[in-house]
Amino acid sequence: MPNITQKQQKNAASPTLLGYARVSKAEDQDPAPQIEALEAAGCKRVYDERVSGGCWDRPELHRLLDRLGPGDVLTVWKLDRLSRSLKDLLLILDKVEKAGAGFRSLTENIDSTTASGRMMMQMLGAFAEFERAMVRERTQAGLRSARAQGRRGGRQPKLSPQQQAEVRAMLMAGRSAADVARLFRVHRATISRIVSNAAVAAP
Repeated sequence: MPNITQKQQKNAASPTLLGYARVSKAEDQDPAPQIEALEAAGCKRVYDERVSGGCWDRPELHRLLDRLGPGDVLTVWKLDRLSRSLKDLLLILDKVEKAGAGFRSLTENIDSTTASGRMMMQMLGAFAEFERAMVRERTQAGLRSARAQGRRGGRQPKLSPQQQAEVRAMLMAGRSAADVARLFRVHRATISRIVSNAAVAAP
């Protein structure tokens, strides 16, 4: 018969599975199938949430992440129950890793406590880095093209050069900035910037 110490070591080596079930509140879905699958997989506790997967403000998820410790395994029925955004998914998985915990998705058969599961996590990270690189490359290409065509980046002015000239003429004629702003349907700060820019450009 194993002694008490051996039993304690066995229990300490057994991972604690913590489940996370999420359904969309807007679609009035039932989380029961997810909860049943998670409990059948051995989850000691299931954190149940009714909120969109694109929303970061999820109290139950954050409560679970704060609860995670070394040896625990965050378990979901399906990957998109955790997040529908690759960026947010990787952020969550990074928190899991820093807690010394693992991650498991039942439907996709992903388990970061195994060699194949860790490889899958690395592939997700590689795809995310590739996506970020592509976005940076497209942004830089767009800026180079705009500069080549004489366009500058940033917000477009609310008033055309002709309208700005009219604004300055009205102000010089004695109209108040508030009146001019109402006339052109812009904020008074826009009128102030036009005056400031004109003063800087003056020789």
